[in-house]
Amino acid sequence: MQQLDERLRASFDELSPQEQRVASFIIDHFDDLVSYNSAELARLSGVSKATVSRLFKRLGYDRFKEMRDELRTLRQSGMPLTENRDAVQGNTLLARHYKQEMANLTLWVNTLDAGQFADIVTALNTAKRVFILGLRNSAPVALHLRQQLLQSRGQVLLMPQPGQTLAEEVVDITPNDMVVVVAFRRRPRVVRPLLDVLHQQGIPLLAISEPQAASIKPLCRWHIGLPLESVSAFDSYSSAMSLVNLLSNAVLHTALSEGRQRIHHIASLYDELDELEHR
Repeated sequence: MQQLDERLRASFDELSPQEQRVASFIIDHFDDLVSYNSAELARLSGVSKATVSRLFKRLGYDRFKEMRDELRTLRQSGMPLTENRDAVQGNTLLARHYKQEMANLTLWVNTLDAGQFADIVTALNTAKRVFILGLRNSAPVALHLRQQLLQSRGQVLLMPQPGQTLAEEVVDITPNDMVVVVAFRRRPRVVRPLLDVLHQQGIPLLAISEPQAASIKPLCRWHIGLPLESVSAFDSYSSAMSLVNLLSNAVLHTALSEGRQRIHHIASLYDELDELEHR
C-alpha cells in the first residue's frame, strides 16, 4: 500500500486549491504529522477543518484519527517517523532522551522472566556451538553479543559470513547447538523461514526482538522482547546492549573458573601478538 505522502503526490493535481494547501503542508511535514490533530493541521495549513476532513475522506479515511493510527502502526513496525515535533528542539532534548532510555530499561528489566533467563544462560554455557544471526539494524547487537560471549566460551559463530547465504551454515546445526537470532523490526523476509526451519529441526532457539513480534514468538524456545522507543524517529538499542551485557556476565559467572582461565589466556595472546595498546 502506498504511504500517505505518496498518495497525496499522485492525486495532487486533482485536489482543490484549498486541499492542495493541506497536501503541501503534509508532504513538507510528513514525519511530524502523527503529532498534529485536525484542528492544528487546519490552522497551520491556513484552511478550515472542513477542508481537512474532505481531503482525508477523499484519501479513504472516515476520520482523521484513522490516518494517525495508520502512521503510528508504521512507526511501530520500524518506519522512522517522528512522534513529537518538539522532541529534539530546545534544551529539553537530553532530559527527554534520558527519560525515555530509563523507561525502556525499566520496562524490559521488570518484564524479564527469571526462569526463562536462567534457562537461556544454561543453554549458552552448555551448547556445543552458539550461532548468532543479526541482519540490518540487528547486526551490531549480534556482533557485540558474539564478541562478549567469546571472552568466556569458545565456538561462538556469527552467520552468515560476509557474502555468503544461510543454507550452507544452517545445514550443519544440530540440537546440541544453540542459535540466537537478533531480529528487530523491519526484519528481512528470510528471518521467518529461517526460524521455521530451525524450529522444525528442534534447535534450541533464542529470539531477541521488539515485544510486539508476535509472528516469531511461537517458533522460538525462548523470546526476549526489548522496547526500542526513542524521543524521535530512530529506534534506540540501549536495552539490547544492556541485555548483551547481562547475558555475557551471567554466562561468565555460571562457569567462572573456566571463564577466568579463558580470559587470562586471551590476555596472554594479546601480549604475544602485540594487538592492543597499553596505556
